[in-house]
Order: sequence, then C-alpha cells, then structure tokens
Amino acid sequence: MDNEDPAATIDLARGGPDASWLDRLYATEKPEWMDRDDVPLRRRQQVMRGLDRLNTVTGTYRSYARWTLEHVQDNAAPRILELGAGHGALSARLLAAHPGAEVTVSDVNPDSVRSIRAGELGQHPRATVRLLDATAIDSPDYHYDVAVFTQSMHHLPPHMVAAVLREGTRVAKTLVIIDLWRSPVFYALAVPLAPMAVPLFGFPTLHDGLISLRKAYSTSALRTLAAECGAEVHLRTRFAPPVFMVVTATGEERS
Repeated sequence: MDNEDPAATIDLARGGPDASWLDRLYATEKPEWMDRDDVPLRRRQQVMRGLDRLNTVTGTYRSYARWTLEHVQDNAAPRILELGAGHGALSARLLAAHPGAEVTVSDVNPDSVRSIRAGELGQHPRATVRLLDATAIDSPDYHYDVAVFTQSMHHLPPHMVAAVLREGTRVAKTLVIIDLWRSPVFYALAVPLAPMAVPLFGFPTLHDGLISLRKAYSTSALRTLAAECGAEVHLRTRFAPPVFMVVTATGEERS
C-alpha cells in the first residue's frame, strides 16, 4: 500500500475544485477522435496534419520554441526533453533555434516513434528519439535542463496530469507545459467562426479542437493537482494570447 501512486486516486473537475455550475456544464469528457481506437487511423492522421498546418501557418511552433528556450538562454548546451512529441515538429525547431541544444524526442505511441526515427529528425546528430511515457519517465533526477509538453495535457485525466507534473519536475530542472486556456467565452466565439477555418485545416482538426477547448484545465485545477501529485511542485502560469496557457513547473531544490 505504501508504494501506491498518490496521484492514482485524484478525481477533479477540470475547472478546479471550486468550478461553477456553468463551468461544469461547459466541461466535457467526450473523447476526441485522436483519442479513440475505434476511429480509423486515416481520420486521426487528418487531425494531426490539420493541427500541424495550423501550428505552422499561425507561427505557433515558433512560440512554443521561444517559451521553451527562454529557460535555457544562458546555457550553451542545454539538454531538452520533448514529451508527447507526435511527429517531432517542435523538436526540429528547437534544434534549429539553438545550435548547441541536445534534444530527446519522445512519445508514448510506438508508431510515432518509428516514424520520427525513420525521418530526417531521427538522423539529426543532436537528437535522440525514445519511446517514453510522460507519466513514468525512466530517466535520472534532473537529467534534463528543461522538459516541454505541448497541446497534450487536456487529453489526460486528472491523475495522469498529476503524474506528469511529478515526473516532469523530477527529471528536468524546469517543466514547461503549453496547453489551451480554459475559457467558455472564447469557446462561444470560436464555434460560429469554426466553419470558416474548415477549408484551411479540415473538419477533423476543428472537431477535435472544439472538444479540446472544453477539456482544458484551469489554473485552479493545475494548482490542486500539483499539491496532490506526491511531490513538492511549484507552478507559475500565464496567459499567452490568443488561446494558450504556459505553465512553468519546478520541483523541490536539490540538496
């Protein structure tokens, strides 16, 4: 019993412990197509391609890289871990933006890892590609200078988010989590505008994107999960327009 994961029993509304009735009505646990095994692989790939196009067109990848590298700007050879890398687009930009960075590109999906290894990123001299579970990272304490986890947190239930906070701050001096800002108002504005974006990014991406907005975690929820994750984790959150939350997490000081 003493070895039981303290995060395993966490059950929390995504709007936080004091979420209003309106926020709870807004919330959903409906799985996105990306998270469903019963959805054809072709459809899930359409979501990924559309999201990649969206991030490229809007310059979001550049923002992700900037928010990550600001924590190692004085480090000539930082060790960076990307969790949930997907196709590795962010890792590629990190390597291009910092000439001395060594990047571990990881994902829990074996197909993603095989695809990255077979591509250009897999041959990069400063990249290491690994199959890795962000909730149970098999790396030594503080092995990395910074770890980054983008647009993935809302896919996870609360107990797994708590595990990511615990593990990410254990293996890295700083954990950067970038996800959607929880805002029913933004959602209400996005719904009528979504059809106009379909020709550019595809219906599958917009379908999953609207669900993602409703599954995002609030600052209050994240602070609660950090307090209950089984380790001392300190959070700093900020809103990054137009719709992102940037979370900086650190663990307890090393002796």
